[in-house]
Amino acid sequence: MISNYKHIIWDWNGTLFNDVELSVSIVNNLLIKRNLIPLSVEKYKEIFTFPVKDYYVTAGFDFEKESFEIVGKEWMDEYERRKHGCGLSKSAFQLLEKISSLKIEQSILSAYSQHTLVEVVEHFGLTKYFSHLLGLDNIYASSKVKLGKELMKKLALNNGEALLIGDTIHDFNVAAEIGADCILVASGHQSRKNLERCGVPVFDSIKELLEKI
Repeated sequence: MISNYKHIIWDWNGTLFNDVELSVSIVNNLLIKRNLIPLSVEKYKEIFTFPVKDYYVTAGFDFEKESFEIVGKEWMDEYERRKHGCGLSKSAFQLLEKISSLKIEQSILSAYSQHTLVEVVEHFGLTKYFSHLLGLDNIYASSKVKLGKELMKKLALNNGEALLIGDTIHDFNVAAEIGADCILVASGHQSRKNLERCGVPVFDSIKELLEKI
């Protein structure tokens, strides 16, 4: 499966980095502060989407009363304070090592801000596995398509020569836009039910993906 590709493009949050419970905890703190109903993990994975502003609205935030930028910064400030309490997804290190042993290059394409992406990847000692670490230039997690197209051009990859591994429908859409194939894992920020609508292989976890390659 993976051995057929020249390059693997990874999503970070929710795919390699296990931050779902932290994300739910933070958004619930913000909801409770505003006398709104907190989310279960299951409900969160059902409604999470990109752009994240749409997900905030579904969760109950009213951006006529306060700006999305204020809520987004409040969320990110708490995330940055608590992120080192999260770890890698189970078997993530082993899968990166396995792909590296196959002499296949790997990159990260993330909606996380660029400087914090580089910092956290270095924190886990993973920098050696990636030829490129690409994040957005702001904290509001919009779209990765432009960065993905630039990466494909830089690597001189044709359609079907790269595989994007992510945990959201947005990752699937990015893959389609940039000409990469896609695999999704349901252990991240969106439910298996939502991911299966994309019509690509969906694995329960990184561990299962490692077992299948």
